[in-house]
Amino acid sequence: MKNIDRDTLKKMNEVEHEDFVLINVLPRDAFNEQHIRTSINIPVKHEDFAERVAKVAGSKDRKIVVYCANFDCDASPKAAEKLAAAGFSRIYDYEGGTEDWFEQKDAA
Repeated sequence: MKNIDRDTLKKMNEVEHEDFVLINVLPRDAFNEQHIRTSINIPVKHEDFAERVAKVAGSKDRKIVVYCANFDCDASPKAAEKLAAAGFSRIYDYEGGTEDWFEQKDAA
């Protein structure tokens, strides 16, 4: 698992158009309230979290980026750990999460 910052995610998503799955791991209510435009929602608290990610990703070798609410939120590190334990090989944690992403957008 590797931690990434907003600039790295922005480059992957908007400049290089890399092939990856961006996953908001918070509960559905939090996702519906605010999320990064290209992300999907698979809450880390689901018992079958890793299986759901595998189904969406199509391969455990596909790049996966997880994120949660902010730097203080522990949901995305937990999600990254679950994915690593399930055999995913390319896991990235966007530590700043929704709060960091939209702070930057508002400042632009």
